[in-house]
Amino acid sequence: MFANLVRGLGIHTNALVLRAERQRIIASNIANADTPGFVGRDVNFKEALMHLTQSSGSEMMGQNDMALRVQLNTQTATTNPRHFAVPGASDSQLTDASSLVYTLQSQPSADGNSVDMDRERATFVDNSVRYEATLRFINGQSKTILSAIQGQ
Repeated sequence: MFANLVRGLGIHTNALVLRAERQRIIASNIANADTPGFVGRDVNFKEALMHLTQSSGSEMMGQNDMALRVQLNTQTATTNPRHFAVPGASDSQLTDASSLVYTLQSQPSADGNSVDMDRERATFVDNSVRYEATLRFINGQSKTILSAIQGQ
């Protein structure tokens, strides 16, 4: 029964997990903004969400939720031993869907770092707003389901 209630939230549960992972990747880029040779990463949100929703079509939500956490538990590429370590698994788990990509360098830098702080900050804020909107939608749907169960 619980799986049916969660399944009713549809794509939004997958989107919430993916947005949280994207936030972590963007934060890693910002943390490595001064690391020489660091190449920023980002998630191709559309492709990753499409992959997650296709893979969850026939599975029960409880099993799928665990699979999402394992698949999205990734770390950014460390091309230099001076990069900050980010806890997680290897990149190969998310790149199966070609969703973890390198960011494009907008301004060349002498040290080879591709992180543009202005773009990363804007992306971080945009993703935060979208995460909050998804969370509010899920919260609203949950309240509607609870109201229906209580008969109000």
